[in-house]
Amino acid sequence: MKKVYFTVGPSEILPSIPIFTKQAINDQIFSLSHRGKVFEQLFENAVSQLRKLLLIPSSYQVFFISSGTEAMEKIIQNCVKQKCLHIINGRFAERFYKTALELGKNAQRYDATGSFSAEDLQVRKNIELIAFTQNDTSTGMAIPLQEIYKTARKYPEALIAIDAVSSIPYVDINYKKVDSVFFSVQKGFGMPSGLGILILSPRSINKAKQLKEKGVSIGSYHSFISLLQFADIKQTPDTPNVFAIYLFEKVIKEFLKKGIENIRKETESKANTLYEFFEKSQIYSPLITDNNFRSKTTLIVTVRGGSKGVVKYLLDRGIVIGKGYGERKDQDIRIANFPAHTKKDIKLLINLLKKYAGTLRS
Repeated sequence: MKKVYFTVGPSEILPSIPIFTKQAINDQIFSLSHRGKVFEQLFENAVSQLRKLLLIPSSYQVFFISSGTEAMEKIIQNCVKQKCLHIINGRFAERFYKTALELGKNAQRYDATGSFSAEDLQVRKNIELIAFTQNDTSTGMAIPLQEIYKTARKYPEALIAIDAVSSIPYVDINYKKVDSVFFSVQKGFGMPSGLGILILSPRSINKAKQLKEKGVSIGSYHSFISLLQFADIKQTPDTPNVFAIYLFEKVIKEFLKKGIENIRKETESKANTLYEFFEKSQIYSPLITDNNFRSKTTLIVTVRGGSKGVVKYLLDRGIVIGKGYGERKDQDIRIANFPAHTKKDIKLLINLLKKYAGTLRS
């Protein structure tokens, strides 16, 4: 039985991925040197196409790394000498916060449970960086970009970092208003895992240089300075996931052809269909009650009576969804809504959820 994966990452791959994989084999990508002209052209094409897709300013740097989790570490190392603040809207925001603590920083937290307002935020003096997890997949809470921009205006001296692992390419970020954004490819780009993208402002790069000049450790081969030195010659410091970069470049071209606005409109339409169903149900209810803070890409839903039954019911019928996160694993289900998920997939999922609910009432 061929399964449809609604897991929040890794998730369903795009139908074109097997085709691109065959092309990669024919092009002998798996043996390609990362120090050769062919890779340099691939690097340049992927970065330039991504800039076009997401409207990334030419003054901002785009780096290839291993994962979103690595990005958390590198941002803290390169942008924080002592103090940072983390807006906590779920377990992955906590991971960003704990990373800072593990690196010996004076990390502070601001708990945003179900909602967030820049107006209510009070930041202590000398905060060097404010970190947001724009879309936390453990809770399904998404922080509106406007609230992040308001925070940036309120505290102009602080660098603004955004974890957009679960929301790009859906979210339309104004990069000029923030300093670092990172994501992984196994969610919104419908690819296998193993590649992270880090986007940095000139302020972020300059902060790394300042810290290094002061003798502060900013890491080694994946420091911002090292990444920049190699990106200038269209390479990476170490041997990268060349195959993933190859696939990434192909997927971006596919998205450009389809149109980013069409992708975003489809994502919203599918999310609205799902939320309308859950809101009318007596069995399922969205964990985030305020629509302004509900994720459009990773929906977290509480199941009356527990989630084990519906997870198994769907799996037996070829639909794979995620369990709740952490202590809520047996209460919630987590459903991804990425570009690889079609309207037909959403319709099938809803029909099966209805049937399962019917078994509980009978």
